[in-house]
Amino acid sequence: MTTTEFQVTGMTCGHCEMSVREEVAKVAGVDGIQVSAASGQLVVTSDTPVDAAAVIAAVDEAGYQAVTA
Repeated sequence: MTTTEFQVTGMTCGHCEMSVREEVAKVAGVDGIQVSAASGQLVVTSDTPVDAAAVIAAVDEAGYQAVTA
């Protein structure tokens, strides 16, 4: 199992978390998603390494900014 962490800016509430979760779930290979508006942290788990650029693009699609942590 591979874990990749991202720092997300702009999230303020549970709705923000849900928006990020829904978009990141569309990225190929993603098995698990943990997202916290309070800490600004996004943790993605997968069986194989996930394309970080694709995750960052998904977060951008949700309306937020992400960088690898």
